[in-house]
Amino acid sequence: MSKWTRRSMLRGMMHGSAVVVGLPLLEIFMNGNGDALAAGAPIPSRFGTWFWGCGVNTARWFPSKLGPDYDLKEELRPIAPYKDKVSVFSNFNCNLDGKPNLVHWSGVMATLSGSAPDKGGVGGGTAEAPTIDCLVADHIGKDTRFRSLEVACTGQSSVSYSMRAGSTVNPSEVDPVKLYRRLFGPEFQDPNRAEFVPDPEIMLRQSVLSSVKDEREALMRGLGAADRQRADQYFTSVRQIEQQLGHLLEKPAPAEACLVPKEPGKVALGPTWDVAMNAHDLLGQLVVMALACNQTRVFNMALSNAGSNLRKPGDPVAFHELTHEEPVDEKLGYQPEATFFMEKSMESFASMLKMMDAIPEGDGTLLDNSLVLATSESNFAKIHSVDNLPIMVAGKAGGKWKSGQHVSGNGDASSRVGLTIQQVMGMPVTSWGDGAMRTSKAISEVIA
Repeated sequence: MSKWTRRSMLRGMMHGSAVVVGLPLLEIFMNGNGDALAAGAPIPSRFGTWFWGCGVNTARWFPSKLGPDYDLKEELRPIAPYKDKVSVFSNFNCNLDGKPNLVHWSGVMATLSGSAPDKGGVGGGTAEAPTIDCLVADHIGKDTRFRSLEVACTGQSSVSYSMRAGSTVNPSEVDPVKLYRRLFGPEFQDPNRAEFVPDPEIMLRQSVLSSVKDEREALMRGLGAADRQRADQYFTSVRQIEQQLGHLLEKPAPAEACLVPKEPGKVALGPTWDVAMNAHDLLGQLVVMALACNQTRVFNMALSNAGSNLRKPGDPVAFHELTHEEPVDEKLGYQPEATFFMEKSMESFASMLKMMDAIPEGDGTLLDNSLVLATSESNFAKIHSVDNLPIMVAGKAGGKWKSGQHVSGNGDASSRVGLTIQQVMGMPVTSWGDGAMRTSKAISEVIA
């Protein structure tokens, strides 16, 4: 075994003074597979969701060819540089099982929670079960400062598709400056800094929360079923705060790709396209570096709300309205003004992939060590269709996911994608979903 490790330092003398120089990440520091430091923990897997509203044009988005040599139609061409790292899923449906199609809500909740919801609409609604990000975060996010991060790009913190159950929404951060200060402010501990001193104020805050533990447990014992459920949702967030504070009192493990970014300047927020896309890229850069710095392993990004209010500068008509009011051009076969936003949405997803793929980790990249589930709430938004939902999964989960394929579900429930993700992420799950969305059939084509 080499005497050199990632913690080794080059030492010498210059003009009578000691000189110490650190070393970069070299291959000799890695194990034989290149996926972990030889004397350290394996490179972690990450998970994220990326949501865009108002669907796609079926004929211009879904590939015609199945398998790894799938073709890229017009609306999907922005992902071309990452095609071998993106799997596209077609003919996976939201099975309503007699429930109403809650427009701009049923489709996304079916895919993300494995259940068709009972209540909801354009402005939001309920979830019958926790969304997949919460489940994955419970599995892989316990040892990070933040269980998960939620961000939205149009300036509305209520835009979030991360839910514990019922109407409990994990709100989004929308301001890049606030997100930066939350991630890299005074409580941030640089994982690559040699010295570590716990913050006494954090120790005090942790003690305050711990001091009410006995009364909290006594309260829970005396509650009925309904109140117990509501209280448990509330105390789940309290427990997460306790765990977060606990992590802040421990020296973080080294994170080779972690480079603390500069604080962004104040930016405009809102649904105008150029404003929202600027926010997307700034928020995305911060989320990516939070992943690289092991601040979190799970994220959720919403490009817009489901009934998308994105609009061009100076245009009072939003994307959602266009999908319903703009006629289909007879020559083109689609709605050109609405399609602008569909194409641009894919450009934004490609931008997120570019940011993740630019972070080297081991013999791959941050994207290679992640899975990112991207989806929308409908297929053709003009008629609110929830069959053949557009779904992509980017990344390789550290080699556990066979990426770069087009897979057809042949009309099966879209929850099959979520079940497969959970199994690949190492969760002991054999079935997932509820009612007609329940499945025990993983997608074998993508499991390495």
